[in-house]
Amino acid sequence: MNGEKNLNATNIYHLQQRIAEYEDEEAYKQLFFHYFLPLKSFSYSIIKSKETAEEIVSDIFLDIWVKRKQLCAIEDLKMYLYTSVRNNSARRLHQNKKATFFSLDEVQVEFASPDENAEAILMTQELSFKINTAIEELPQRCRIIFKLAKEDKLKYKEIAVLLNVSIKTIDCQIAIAVKKIASVLNIPIKKTSIR
Repeated sequence: MNGEKNLNATNIYHLQQRIAEYEDEEAYKQLFFHYFLPLKSFSYSIIKSKETAEEIVSDIFLDIWVKRKQLCAIEDLKMYLYTSVRNNSARRLHQNKKATFFSLDEVQVEFASPDENAEAILMTQELSFKINTAIEELPQRCRIIFKLAKEDKLKYKEIAVLLNVSIKTIDCQIAIAVKKIASVLNIPIKKTSIR
């Protein structure tokens, strides 16, 4: 897969340029494979249908290919993609008359399986199970924010814009998640008083 999982912002921008200027299908495939699973997981957390989530993300990537000449004009492709997925998923919910809006408290999050790297190989199955169980027991809002920050590697500012919440809310939710995971693993956390 040519290291799609390790793409940074500079690599992504170069891929955007190759797609826009040279109609480079290999660059397009790299972008697709880098973003498809996290975007599908995010869409699923809103739409609650794997097939529809896959369709939404596929449509967004098809649109990117169709409008590839304008791809260099997008400054932050990651935020563009996540915002497109959020908007299209919410629009699809509305069209299906399942809901006119969605609440983070009702969102179900499905975590993608981790890549096989040195860190994941060293982690025992029992430890992995404990962490996943702790994450699954988090409140819905906390779980989706934790997923976007830790798995999808979005910045707090990006999550705040995407979910229309404050950065302070994100800080609090991440702190709740970390505290829960640490308690499951019996890891003491230094307590700081906020007064």
